[in-house]
Amino acid sequence: MPDSIAALQRLGVTIPPMEACRFRGIRFASSGLSVEAAFPSSSGFGVRRTNLHRILIEHAEQAGVQFLWRTVVTGLHADGVLMQNKLVPARWIIGADGGGSQVRRWAGLSLHRKQDQRFAFRRHYRIAPWSEFIELHWGITCQIYVTPVSAEEVCIALISRNPRLRLDEALTEFPELSERLRNVGHVSKERGAVSVTRKLARVCNQRVALIGDASGSVDAITGEGLCLAFNQASLAAKCLASGSLDAYQAGHRALTRRPAIMARLMLLLGHREKLRARMMQSFVKEPKLFARMLAAHVGMATSAKIAVNGFALGWNLLTV
Repeated sequence: MPDSIAALQRLGVTIPPMEACRFRGIRFASSGLSVEAAFPSSSGFGVRRTNLHRILIEHAEQAGVQFLWRTVVTGLHADGVLMQNKLVPARWIIGADGGGSQVRRWAGLSLHRKQDQRFAFRRHYRIAPWSEFIELHWGITCQIYVTPVSAEEVCIALISRNPRLRLDEALTEFPELSERLRNVGHVSKERGAVSVTRKLARVCNQRVALIGDASGSVDAITGEGLCLAFNQASLAAKCLASGSLDAYQAGHRALTRRPAIMARLMLLLGHREKLRARMMQSFVKEPKLFARMLAAHVGMATSAKIAVNGFALGWNLLTV
C-alpha cells in the first residue's frame, strides 16, 4: 500500500519497478455491486514476498547488518541472548520473530488484551492483471482479494473463519472471478497461514522490544501488516538511539490505532451482510465516500476529514 512504500522509503529501501506491479487503488465487489477509488497520491505495489525479502536483506547487509543464518536462538540471558546455549552479549534485543514469537514468551510479554483469528490461503495464477486495482470480493462466508504482482501474474488470497475452506471451493461463491481463472495455470502451490488479530498488554520492557506480528497484529484483510512492521522498526531505531525504550509502548499504540479501527470495520462488514449491502449501496450512490474512506485507510486524511466522512457515511446508511 502507498503508506507501506513511504515507510520503506524512510528506512532507505526502494523497491525497483521491475520487481513489482503498480496498482492505482482498491475495488470492492459484493452482491453484484462494485465501487473503486484511486489512492489520493502515489500508487501501491504488488510484489512477491520472496522478492521483498531479498530486497530487505540486501539493504540490511549494505547497512552493515550481520546475519547468522541457521543459528538457533535458545533463550534470553541477563547479559544478552543464548545461541545454541552460547552467550552472545547484547544491550538491546528486538523480537521480530512473527506471530508465534519465542522472544515474546521469553521476555514475559505474552499477556494479551484481545485475540481473534481467521484462516488465509493464497495461490499465484499465470494471467495478466485485468485491472489497475486490488480487488476485494465479499462473499457470504469469506473474502477473496486479487493483487497484481507482475505483468503476467496475479495473487489470489482467501480469508475466512473456516480452517477447512480452500480456494477452489471458495471461488464457487464468486462466479465472475471463477470464470476469469478457468483453465489458468498456477504459478505457485496453495499455501495457508493463520491471520491473527492480537493486542498485547505490553510490547516492550527495559531491554526487549517486539516488532511486527510478534508485537500484535491486525487482520490480513487490511493490508497493513507490513506497514506496521516498517513503522515500528523506525520507532524502535529512534528509541535505541535515545538510549531508552520508554517511548516505544506509547508510540507503538499510536501506530496501531488507525489500522485496528479499519480492521474492526472490515471484519464487521464481513459477517453483517445487510450492513455491507447498505454500505455498498451508499458507496455506489456517493463514490466520493469510498474515496475518502480509502484515503483514511492509508493515512492520507486528517482527523477532521475522517470525522466528516464518518458522519456522511452514517447519514447515507440511514437514508439509502
